[in-house]
Amino acid sequence: MTPPDEQLSISEVAERTGLSAHTLRYYERAGLMLAPIHRAASTHRAYSARDVTWITFLTRLRSTALPIAQVKEYADLARRGEDTTPERLELLQRHRIAVVAQLAEMQASLAAIDHKISLYAERTTA
Repeated sequence: MTPPDEQLSISEVAERTGLSAHTLRYYERAGLMLAPIHRAASTHRAYSARDVTWITFLTRLRSTALPIAQVKEYADLARRGEDTTPERLELLQRHRIAVVAQLAEMQASLAAIDHKISLYAERTTA
């Protein structure tokens, strides 16, 4: 966990989040960050604990196949503040429905794989 006042370099954030520095710069250019990334006196990016928490959440959204356009919509709403809570809630609820459907499809696929494995296992032990 990053202490609230600790500033991290882009390489440290990349290591902590599993994203590349290229992806972190892309997220910034694409307008996915809550606020502009602070620049140290050296002009290098200096990420805060809040930035890392936000990036981690963005990673979760992307790992569940939320398109970049919708991630940007969510980030835009979040930047606008608490008045957008109903819109953010609706966006996340819609996405949750899609993720649940994806999980059900993956579970069905896993069951089919397990079935084949059991058939092959029976053949090799018989």
